[in-house]
Parts: sequence; C-alpha cells; structure tokens
Amino acid sequence: MNEIFEMVAKTFQGLEEVLAEELRGIGAENVRPGRRMVAFEGDLSIMYKANLCCRTALRILKPFHAFEAHNPDELYDKVKEYDWSEVLTLDKTFSIDVTAYSEEFTHSRYVTYRVKDAIADYFQDRFGRDKRPKVRLQDADAMINVHISGSEVTLSLDSSGESLHKRGYRVEQTEAPINEVLAAGIILKSGWRGDSPLVDPMCGSGTFLIEAALIAANINPGIYRNGFAFEHWKDFDAELFESIYNDDSAERDVEYKIYGSDISPRAISIAQRNIRSAGVGRYIELEARPIAKWDEAPQPAGVLVTNPPYGERISAPDMEGLYETIGERLKHVFTGYHAWIIGYRDEYFKCIGLTPSQRIPMLNGSLECELREYVIFDGDKKSFLSNGGKLKDAPMEQRKGGRRDDRRGDKFRGERRDDRRDDRRDSGFRGERRDDRRDDRRSGGFRSERRDDRRGDGFRDDRGGGFDSRRRTPRREGGFGGRDDRRDKPSFRNSERPERRRDNDDRRDFKPMRESNSDNPLQQRRNLGLLKAIKGQGPTLPPQEGPFMRIRRGWRPPKDEQGGEEA
Repeated sequence: MNEIFEMVAKTFQGLEEVLAEELRGIGAENVRPGRRMVAFEGDLSIMYKANLCCRTALRILKPFHAFEAHNPDELYDKVKEYDWSEVLTLDKTFSIDVTAYSEEFTHSRYVTYRVKDAIADYFQDRFGRDKRPKVRLQDADAMINVHISGSEVTLSLDSSGESLHKRGYRVEQTEAPINEVLAAGIILKSGWRGDSPLVDPMCGSGTFLIEAALIAANINPGIYRNGFAFEHWKDFDAELFESIYNDDSAERDVEYKIYGSDISPRAISIAQRNIRSAGVGRYIELEARPIAKWDEAPQPAGVLVTNPPYGERISAPDMEGLYETIGERLKHVFTGYHAWIIGYRDEYFKCIGLTPSQRIPMLNGSLECELREYVIFDGDKKSFLSNGGKLKDAPMEQRKGGRRDDRRGDKFRGERRDDRRDDRRDSGFRGERRDDRRDDRRSGGFRSERRDDRRGDGFRDDRGGGFDSRRRTPRREGGFGGRDDRRDKPSFRNSERPERRRDNDDRRDFKPMRESNSDNPLQQRRNLGLLKAIKGQGPTLPPQEGPFMRIRRGWRPPKDEQGGEEA
C-alpha cells in the first residue's frame, strides 16, 4: 500500500481555488487552500501528477523535518541531528534555499551556510574527512528548502526543480510575456474549457493561445519538460512515472478554434514558432492586425482574454486611446463575449468605459495588477438586467462544487503584505538582489539567476516570502506566511523509499531541445523512430507544415477523409 504524505503546491495570489480544484481532480486528499498555496495529501502518484498535470502550480514541496530553533547554534544542532542518509548519499549533490521570517534569524544567507555546514558535518562525522555530498547550484539531486517562521523551522524537498511555469515549449518570447501559470489560471478562472471560441487580440508571443489549446485538448502541461527534481530521488519509481507520463486517455478533440492577433508581425512570427513547438497549431489561427481592425468576432460568442500594454516596459504612443479602442471594440464587435483583461493602471482601465463584473487582484511579475471581467451585451445595462441577464456568475468554487470554507481554520495561514515580494522572484524562494528584479519582469515573475547570485558555495537564499511546510518545494504561499503561523505546527510523515528503478527511463539518451534541429520539443522523451510516422501542421498564418510531436506508446496515425493513413 502506498504511503500517504503531506505536500504543498505553490501558486499565485488569486489562483488558490483554481489550483485546489486541479488537485482534487487528480485525486489529492485533504485539500486546503491558503494564501498563494494549497496544502494537500497524497502518495507518489499524486506527487507525480501534481507536477505533470497542474496548470496553476509553481512548485510542489514535500516537507520532511520540522523543529524549533532560537539561535543559529541551535539550528545547526537540530539540522545535524536529522538522519540525512534518508535524503542524500555521498555521490549526490544538493542545494539550499532559505526563507526566513524571524527576529532570531535575520540573515538568510547566514542560515544557508549554517544548514550547509550541519549537513556536511553529519556525513564527515560518519564517513571521514572530505566525505560529504557536494553542493551544486543548478540541477542538484536534492533541492532543500529551509523555511523559518519565528522559531519554527521546516525543511522540505522541492519535487519540481525548475519552476513549473517553465513548461518547455517556449522557444522565443516578446518583451514582458505573461507567465504561463498566470495565463492558464486566468483562462481556468474564466470558466472556459474549450466549449466556445477564445480570442486574444493582443497575443504577443502566444502564451494565452497555447495554454488555452492545452486546456481545450486536456494536454498535460508537464509533458514538454526535460525532467523534474523527483527523478533524482532515492524513492523515484520510474515505471510509475512513465505510466502516468504516457497516459493520454483523457485528451480530447478541440471543437472550437482559438484566435490570436497582434499589431506586430514580429510578435506573430514568435507566437507561430512557440505554437509549433507546443504542437497545437491545428487548434489556433493567427493574424497580424491591430485590435482596431477587428470588425467581426468569431461565433458563437465565447471568451476574450488579453494582457494589453501597461505603459511600463511596453507602451503605445497613445495609451489612453489604446484602452478606449479596446472598450469600443468590445462593445460593438464582441457582443455576447465575456472579456477578461489583466492590467496595471486604474486610469487606463477607466478608459475602457465599461463596468467590470469582477475585479480580482493579481501579481504579474513585480506589478500588483488586477484582472477584470467584462460581460459584453447589447443595449444598456438596465435593459440587460431586466431581461434576466447576469453580470456576475457564481464563484468558480461554487460552480465546480469546490469548498470555500475549507481554507479557514487551517494550520497554513495567509501571508503578510510584505510577503508579496516573493512572487517577484523565481517563485521558488530563491534570493535575488535588487538589480535582478529587472529580469523578473521580463519573464513574468520568474527570473533566470544571474552570475552574481551564484556566489556563496552555490546556494540561493530568499529574503522574503512565506513557505509552506508541506513538501520539498520552496513555498511562500501560505502555510508559513506570517508569525501567526507559529501556533499551528504541522505534523509530517516520512515515506519509505523503495529502490530507484531505471528500467523504463530512456529519455536521458536524447539531447536537450535547444541542441536539436527537430521541431518536436518532446523528442528527448519519446521514441525517435515513431516521429517519422507522423505529420502535423503549424498555425494558419502563414500556412506551414512540419512534424507533429505528441507520441506515446501505442500511438497510431489518424486516418484521413479517404480512409487511408496520413503520410
């Protein structure tokens, strides 16, 4: 019988209920949303599915040790007392991330070194001088997160590795692309599941379009990644993971098209390459045109989602005029649609000239933004309501049967206002300097670390952010967000770790995607011989053909209209 253990999934503010529904959908138990996090329980298969299937999760953490420490020496002693052979061996590498909210521990980098010393001394005392696991900044076998709230310390393992927003399909990007997790969360929050057309009239590099296609076809977003941190763990079950990874039984056909446009031909070209990389070109139509040129909306009426310029890093000659055009096109072209727009400045929102039915605070990178829904209808508002129209549907958790009250009274409480800085970083509790924030904004809140952050024995630290004490992933999303969290100390169960099996894990034989000339981003995780049997198509602008990329065991080519097999 598989052992059940506690985990924590990290997400953005405003997407907690969406992520909770996703976790319930994969079979997670005791799901408890908090602030920018969701605590849950499950076995190894649930942990693998959470990383592979959840569109709105940033990281999945597995806590393994919790204790109290009131000074650095006590921290060192308590860390050294733990049986680190459960987590590491001499031939493994490790890295440490630190998140601290404490008057006793005010320097997270010093905490990093004390924990590193305790782990090294544990092995040296048992195996001799210079016998210890090595530190590695990137792609370490064990990514250890240290979360301190007051005097409570929680050690967790990060099961994800790179942040889960890094899907693996993006080959190029425009300036300030929206984060993939945020884009998927906005679409899911809108209630759209592929049952009507979806439009993004300012699509940029195509993130909304690709995430919508993955949602409509029910394709797991994690299939594009090169790997996960849990694949290096002692208890990694390769056969179980391969069975989950190759299960495409829930995928479905897409009935309605997804439409994207942008004023920039360069942006359309970039979006085309990303769409082709994701293998979803047959679901998407692209066109280079400004929003002012939208004279007809796809029917039946569906959903519009977009991330217009904020006037910060991307601007237009007339920002007020741009937002006025958005409002005018919504009112006169997209009648019957539900429009979801994420923006930054209230004065620009006002230029839209429409009354939003919902206003949801959200972070987009380092910017405190707002997601607004506009229900577009004919005539005036009074007539619309008198005829039975509704500007606001029931909350998603009520429509989907979710529980809103299960996040209250939970031991994982919300974070304080100053925790918001965590989402401006790599969403993984990695510390960064002030000048690195600029990189965050380019990648939608997730930075690639700079060289000057790598000093210090290969450790990253984080000066802010709450971490959730449920699993290994660095968490700031509740769970340990403020000092009030000290009162509710979580319990943890250590799982037994069977021997790692490699019999089915042949994916590492392939080169990284960026080194390959193939259009198939999954070739490193698939049988290359099967790739020769298929052909896909790119986005409709411009017409282009190339190899389609989704191959799993038992795949057969589809039949064309004449009853034969496609070439």
